[in-house]
Amino acid sequence: MSGILSRLRKTSPPPKGSVPCQQCAQRPMLSWGLGVLLAVILGASILSAVRFESDVKVFLAGDIASQDVTADQNLRIEDREATLRKRDQVSENQPPVFDLSPAPFESLKKHVTDILALSRKPDEDPERVRASLSEDLNVEISRDMLQLWRTQEFQDMMLLQLLPWLKEVYSRGITAHPGVFTTYKQGVLLRELPSGMETLFLDSPGSIDLDRCKDDLDQLLRKDLKKTIRTRKAVFTLLSPFLLPNLVFNQETTLARKREIVGAMEPVYTSIYRGEIIVRQGERVTPEQQTKLQALYAHRTSSVRPLAIPGMFLLSCLFFVLLHLSQGKKSGIRAVGNREWLALAMVTGFFVLLAKFVELARLSDAHLPLFLKSSQVAFGLPIAGAAGVLAMFLPQALCSFAVLLISYLVASEVGGGLQLFSYYLLGGFVYASIIKNCDTRQDVLRSILPLAGLCVVSWMGIVLVQQGGAEMTLAGGVYAAFNAIFSLLLVLGMSPVLELMFGFTSRFRMMELMSLEQPLLQELMVKAPGTYHHSLIVANMAEAAARAIGANALLAKVAALYHDIGKLKNPSYFIENLFGKENKHNKLSPSMSALILISHVKKGVELANEHKLGEEIADLIGQHHGMTLITYFYHKAQEQAEAKGEEPVREDEFRYPGPKPQTKEAGIIMLADAIEASSRTLVDPTPSRINGHIQSIVRKLYNEGELDGSELTLKDLTQASESFHRILTGIFHHRIEYPNLDRGKDKAKEAPAAASSGRGSPDKAA
Repeated sequence: MSGILSRLRKTSPPPKGSVPCQQCAQRPMLSWGLGVLLAVILGASILSAVRFESDVKVFLAGDIASQDVTADQNLRIEDREATLRKRDQVSENQPPVFDLSPAPFESLKKHVTDILALSRKPDEDPERVRASLSEDLNVEISRDMLQLWRTQEFQDMMLLQLLPWLKEVYSRGITAHPGVFTTYKQGVLLRELPSGMETLFLDSPGSIDLDRCKDDLDQLLRKDLKKTIRTRKAVFTLLSPFLLPNLVFNQETTLARKREIVGAMEPVYTSIYRGEIIVRQGERVTPEQQTKLQALYAHRTSSVRPLAIPGMFLLSCLFFVLLHLSQGKKSGIRAVGNREWLALAMVTGFFVLLAKFVELARLSDAHLPLFLKSSQVAFGLPIAGAAGVLAMFLPQALCSFAVLLISYLVASEVGGGLQLFSYYLLGGFVYASIIKNCDTRQDVLRSILPLAGLCVVSWMGIVLVQQGGAEMTLAGGVYAAFNAIFSLLLVLGMSPVLELMFGFTSRFRMMELMSLEQPLLQELMVKAPGTYHHSLIVANMAEAAARAIGANALLAKVAALYHDIGKLKNPSYFIENLFGKENKHNKLSPSMSALILISHVKKGVELANEHKLGEEIADLIGQHHGMTLITYFYHKAQEQAEAKGEEPVREDEFRYPGPKPQTKEAGIIMLADAIEASSRTLVDPTPSRINGHIQSIVRKLYNEGELDGSELTLKDLTQASESFHRILTGIFHHRIEYPNLDRGKDKAKEAPAAASSGRGSPDKAA
């Protein structure tokens, strides 16, 4: 048959006066519904760029890192411990400051000179002088010692020999204790007062301590000057109270010098490079690693990543390429209507906001239960439920695109990686497939079991990949199980909302509409029983053909049941409802009759909208006659015009307004309607005559271009024709002739002839 159709298609010209389908005109490149979806994706990209949690995790020294931490920036930080060590080392290496002061010697010289001068005054009472000096020197001075001090020899020795010797000793420095410089391995800094000149001595500066000075003085008196013990005692009694060290440690200046050099010292820095792994999962954190983690966290970048916005938006938009390719070259993205884009935008926006809310709740300081603070809560987001909801209304290709887009956006919002994206994607694809195969709401309820099993197994696989612990596995399993529950509740709760808001007709709604107890079908059965019976046969034919070519059999069947409900307005003007009554069209002009026939399509669409049958069914009702010509009344009008000598009638006035069938289901219903109606005129409908009749109707509609927008291929037409032939052959099958029913048999033979006089046209009108 496909060969015949192909040859006829090439040789037959288009019908004269045919009007092109309005919906077959060039469609706009973009729809406003798609613009809304793109705006939602842009908003999701902006939300994803705002991060409330740093990627840098801080672990304390001694902890076991639960994940790898990688530096997200180049950073130069101070190594405080190394800096302190260096400062301590520099401080210790700073030589101490010792002051070499001439003041002690000058004081000694003055006191000794004054005492010697006082002891020699002739007008002073010796006893009073002795008592005064004993009090000043805090030592008992005998008369003999005072007398010795007053001698010229003693005073010359003190002034000319001992004081110069002491001056030289003081110039080198006298310390209070021996071994003062042994602790300073780095040397000492000798500062001469009052000039302030400083000299660094890496070893001992050559000074002596106070005891050594006294010993050297004793040796000088004893060996060099050959003085008696009496003279030596007198010397030490005079000098000892005033013999003080002049080389002393200046602690204040030393500390100031240390502070100054430590302050001028540069801190010790360590560099962190972007991409450097600071700590690996499973490692024990060292103090140095803790310092780096704290520095990275303290210098974390801005919570808003501006470059992430165009990047994520671009990646999201690339999914449209996949959608366009999956839709085919002839339709692509433009084949999706505003309603579908809006529904997808609504579901996408809802889940993006839900994901952001969950992330904010987890990171907030609010006193929430511990299980809500867990990072595993992302595995409880019911993305599979979104896929299930969309699978009830959207085509397979668009539903797959939606699952990809929502999984990517939500995984980005919660900061998940490839594993989380795979978890969402797998659950969404599988649950969408399950929902598409559900015929009743009970099937939807039973879908929770396979979904729960899938989520738990997927989670376990992710845990094995990430090498998580038992605690993490238990928490994730709970969230995965609740994911199935939330998804089911979402499908049951959100699908009626979308159905009401956007006029979708779900599979369950169509199952309800298919019931013959529906009020509209009951009214059709009472007011137009012939149309009702015709609709039942067309519905069976459309369902069988749709199944044969892989179209939506349920939609085709339901739409076929309601395709002629517009005849409820004027049922008596359609021949299948006359039942032997007078044909009212005999009293009407052909143009008026055609107008009545054409109006049943418009009224059918109005009734479908009034009874909320859904946009899909209303569209199929409006397309089931396409732009076909009402042949009977057109030729009748032509004959009348020629007889009266009037101008030829316009063919447009006798054509249905369309649009032509835009889907396979609409094309199937058009074929089934025309074939079933015209088959009633067959005399002796044998299988071969039925087959020839079917081929004739299919060729006629095909060559007139009525099926151009339906995407029905020649193979589809062949398979659909075979289905039509099988059903019509069953309807018109021959029965057994009983001997006592000859009279009834004769009447049965007369019935087709009577029917043929009123049903000679496929439009069932004359």
